[in-house]
Amino acid sequence: MKKKVIFVIIVILLVIIGIIGYMVVSDLRQEDKLMEEVSEINELANAEDIDIDEINERLDRTVTSGDYAKVEVSFKRYLKNTLDNLLEILDIINDERIVTLLSVDNYLSDGKDFISSKKYISSVRNRLEECKKKYTEDMTKDKAMSYISDKGLDSYYTDLYEKKLVDDVIISDKTVENSVDELISILDISEDVLNLLSDNSNSWVIDGENIVFSDNNIRSRYEELINQIG
Repeated sequence: MKKKVIFVIIVILLVIIGIIGYMVVSDLRQEDKLMEEVSEINELANAEDIDIDEINERLDRTVTSGDYAKVEVSFKRYLKNTLDNLLEILDIINDERIVTLLSVDNYLSDGKDFISSKKYISSVRNRLEECKKKYTEDMTKDKAMSYISDKGLDSYYTDLYEKKLVDDVIISDKTVENSVDELISILDISEDVLNLLSDNSNSWVIDGENIVFSDNNIRSRYEELINQIG
């Protein structure tokens, strides 16, 4: 009888050990899948020709399950929101209208009051300031962790999210903020130029492809502002 009890206990222990072993191996596979997925997204983001559609496709899918899926979905949602904001900044930077604001063609098409141009500058500047603010917030640990803080995960998974995922994204580089500031400065100077021209509309005319001033003081101020854009 005693041997039978011992045998049953051994069998139960073996089953428990087997279950634990399976769970450990399964968890390791899930973690490997997660890290491989993030690595592939990183490669896509650093490619010479970035395929935004492919990146978004990866960010919209889930390759893990269980608690790892909560980690994956939280991190991808954080990445997607950050990426969308960066794409908006890039879209503004690539807007050709910015570089034509101080062109003769725009001086002719928008009239001497430059109502449309000034409205455009104000709108773009506001968008840039909002995007910069969001980017600065996105690059903080608190913001990144907010995407997972309400998922009810234990410390192992939140540490995985923070140490192996978020820490590789949060950067102190100011390239994006500096680029936005530079463009805002260009918009500010462009607005000063248009204000100068609209406030002194009788002091200049368009002659062919050139702007010609009848007042040397206005011309000097105009050239000074233009040179600031460089």
